[in-house]
Amino acid sequence: MSAPAPSPLVVVDAEPLPRQDEVLTEAALTFVAELHRRFTPRRDELLAHRAERRAEIARTSSLDFLPETAAVRADDTWRVAPSPAALDDRRVEITGPTDRKMTINALNSGARIWLADFEDASAPTWENVVLGQVNLIDAYERRIDFTDPSSGKAYALKAPGELATVVMRPRGWHLAERHLQLDGEPVPGALVDFGLYFFHNARRLIDLGKGPYFYLPKTESYLEARLWNDVFVFAQDYVGIPRGTVRATVLIETITAAYEMEEILYELRDHASGLNAGRWDYLFSIVKNFRDGGAKFVLPDRNAVTMTAPFMRAYTELLVRTCHKRGAHALGGMAAFIPSRRDPEVNKVAFEKVKADKDREARDGFDGSWVAHPDLVPIAKASFDAVLGDRPHQKDRLREDVHVAAGDLIAVDSLDARPTYDGMRNAVQVGIRYIEAWLRGSGAVAIFNLMEDAATAEISRSQIWQWINAGVEFEHGGRTVRATPELARELAADELTSIRAESGEEAFAAGKWQQAHDLLLTVALDEDYADFLTLPAYEQLRG
Repeated sequence: MSAPAPSPLVVVDAEPLPRQDEVLTEAALTFVAELHRRFTPRRDELLAHRAERRAEIARTSSLDFLPETAAVRADDTWRVAPSPAALDDRRVEITGPTDRKMTINALNSGARIWLADFEDASAPTWENVVLGQVNLIDAYERRIDFTDPSSGKAYALKAPGELATVVMRPRGWHLAERHLQLDGEPVPGALVDFGLYFFHNARRLIDLGKGPYFYLPKTESYLEARLWNDVFVFAQDYVGIPRGTVRATVLIETITAAYEMEEILYELRDHASGLNAGRWDYLFSIVKNFRDGGAKFVLPDRNAVTMTAPFMRAYTELLVRTCHKRGAHALGGMAAFIPSRRDPEVNKVAFEKVKADKDREARDGFDGSWVAHPDLVPIAKASFDAVLGDRPHQKDRLREDVHVAAGDLIAVDSLDARPTYDGMRNAVQVGIRYIEAWLRGSGAVAIFNLMEDAATAEISRSQIWQWINAGVEFEHGGRTVRATPELARELAADELTSIRAESGEEAFAAGKWQQAHDLLLTVALDEDYADFLTLPAYEQLRG
């Protein structure tokens, strides 16, 4: 039974949830409606622009820095606004969804920042969308607690001065929120997540000595950053707080955005806080955009593409140089390892790898980095403490030694590694296991001792698609095996059999394993490559 919203402007098409009325107030929905009417038409134009640009990449198999924005890059006088005190020291950031337990654990983790995630680490069920907002409000009001029903363990917040600062990540521009409709159309998920959070918390956060801070995902151009900036200006004026109170950190996780880092900071300069360099979505974007480019753009196994690969190093070093040139923070990538409670040797090896990765980032000039688990916070902190000492950041390291040409960012063929049979099997395994959890409403999933999110599924299905369409051949068992749809189906069938044996017949039947299997094969084998796995997946998501 659909429940109408209190506002005549917006229809809430979902079963009512406990405490929903605290979030979906008439005033909040009126604000979301204003955002939708003002900004969704331009969002739609920019999504069309993405398709046009993709078609041009398919034609040329190349990218370059934009000639029309050369003046922005050449002007050495502009800087982003000075960082607010709450965002000045970002040496360790923890990421995770906004369920009640995670909210408490992340705020208590010892990290300086918590990326409170409504995007890749959160499957956008209506419950996750609405109750995630409730949990953040409760945290700011210090009325949040949680008792684990299985263990009886109780969770509560530490003292205010010990809590992480929240930087909230809304959904990307491409995703809609079907449960909120205006004039018969779904409101973009980005505007729902941003609008509800900002409306309820902007003044509350100011009173706490902080502010409404955001991570912006999946940005593909400076024009999309301009749209966000206009949203921020309107929102601040609407609730009557000073312009510049909002601060945004942009994830440079698409290959097109890598060519527009300075322009993105320029568009957001009164609201910009920094840029972030990640791995999985960035690789997914390379596959997606250059999928017609032939063998020179075929990536090896995902775990073989480290941040030290030449084209990835060009990307990260350019990001540090760009950020520091413009007075912004440069944030490093994710340490996704999940410690084992049963195997100390696995932990020892993984912790050494995490330390080496964070040591490299700190030496390269990054001002901080991400971790997925509280146990990794001390490791990352030690790496950055060793370089920063008592300083909050190292923006004074301008990295003027860095010179990146346009071709360096897409020199995928500089890698020595090649795709492997085990890599394809792993892509199938991880893809099925992640999608099954996502369809049940869980967006952050521990798989094979790694915390995986939606970017995991994207790179998994993209690599299967790319290897099959490129006719990649593997050496396996003393023979040559070709990547084909038949091989993908065989590996997927084997994985379902393994999962059934692992979990038992009853648990297997209670899950969404066949559905996940079918969806992975659909997006991995269809001739027409889906822009985002989460678009067809959202059609199958219940709740």
